[in-house]
Amino acid sequence: MRNLLVLLLILSAYLNLNAQNCGHKNKSKENCKGGKGNCMQAIDSVKYDLSSMEKDGLIYMRLEEKLARDVYLTLGKTYTQKMFINIPQSEQRHMDGVKALLDKYEIPDPVTNDENGSFTNAGFKKLYDDLVKKGQTSFKDAMLVGKEIEEMDIKDLDERIEQTDNPDIKAVYENLKQGSENHLRAFTNHL
Repeated sequence: MRNLLVLLLILSAYLNLNAQNCGHKNKSKENCKGGKGNCMQAIDSVKYDLSSMEKDGLIYMRLEEKLARDVYLTLGKTYTQKMFINIPQSEQRHMDGVKALLDKYEIPDPVTNDENGSFTNAGFKKLYDDLVKKGQTSFKDAMLVGKEIEEMDIKDLDERIEQTDNPDIKAVYENLKQGSENHLRAFTNHL
C-alpha cells in the first residue's frame, strides 16, 4: 500500500511538471522534440489577436501539411520504404498542430474531407495530382517529390514565422519547420 502511494505521488509530480511545460511558448523545442512530439503542446491558453495574414497562413499551412501527408501516403502504395510510413504519420501530427490553432482561434477548417487526395482548394488538388504522377514514375522521382514538398514547406514556414508575432503560432511553425528539415534530410539521403 505504501509503495502504491509513493508511486502515485511520483506519477502525480511527473504529470504536474510535464503539464507545466506544455503551455510555455519558449519550451516548444523541448515539448515537440524536433518535430517528432506533440506540437499541440506548444499552444498556450492565451487567445491572442490575429491579423488576417495570420489567419490565412494557418489555413494555408493546414492544407500544405495535408498535401504532404496525402502525397506520401499515396506514394507509399507504390514504394515500401519505411519513410512512407513514418513521414505521413509525422505530417498528420503537423496537421493536428495547425488544426488545434484553427480551433483555438475559431477559424473554419479548410479540410472538410480528410480523404486522401481530396482538396476543396483547386490549386492544392492540382499540385497533389501533379506530384503523385511525378513521384510514381520512379523511386528517385519519389525522393525528388519529397524533397520538393519539404523545401516548399520550409520556405512557406519561414515566411509565416516572419509574418507573426503570435507566440503559439510561431512555436508551432518552428516545430513544423524542424520536422520538415528532418524529412528533407531523409529524402535527400536517398538521392
